[in-house]
Amino acid sequence: MTEKIDTQGMSLPSNNKNWKIQPHKPLLIEPRRLHTPEMVKELKILMNEVLDEREYKKQLAGAYDNVKPLPPSYFDTKNFKHRVDEEEPPYQDWSQ
Repeated sequence: MTEKIDTQGMSLPSNNKNWKIQPHKPLLIEPRRLHTPEMVKELKILMNEVLDEREYKKQLAGAYDNVKPLPPSYFDTKNFKHRVDEEEPPYQDWSQ
């Protein structure tokens, strides 16, 4: 038993001279990310809180007169408790 590939119908018709080959567009690749958009948002908040806390500690150690205390952390979940029928309390950004 010999194996062969049936190539019938793979070539262009020889009787039609108006046949044009269409150029292919490059394949569009959508990158996949390791983190979900929600995880990215939380990571950004975490990084900014760490940097803001470091700046706050510098201000406390320095010669600043009125240093405002930092609001509750986004990750301190006890400050964001709410009932099912209520909206989650808003997060106050730490930027100073």
